[in-house]
Amino acid sequence: MAILKACAFLILSALLLIHLTDAAQVVSKGVPSPSPSPLPAPKPIDCGAACGYRCSKTKRPNLCKRACGSCCAKCSCVPPGTSGNYEACPCYYKLTTVNKSTGKVVRKCP
Repeated sequence: MAILKACAFLILSALLLIHLTDAAQVVSKGVPSPSPSPLPAPKPIDCGAACGYRCSKTKRPNLCKRACGSCCAKCSCVPPGTSGNYEACPCYYKLTTVNKSTGKVVRKCP
């Protein structure tokens, strides 16, 4: 008889412990965690000045500035320097267009 009472006590204790553990998990999940602070908005870029410098050494500056301006408007960035440095602005590098005379896909942004 004593063994039966001890087993019943252990089973009830285990059930109570499981219930309390589940209740603690529900309470901890119900508390909202602090939200991360929003990222600061990127500074607006002056596409005209950035493209003016980017196209300053080209033979066709007006064509270069027009293409650069449209790329800058879409990507909000222009790689530094007068050529290359595309790793600084991957979006700028990935924009393409079709060359009308050859039909080939080429990079749009100078």
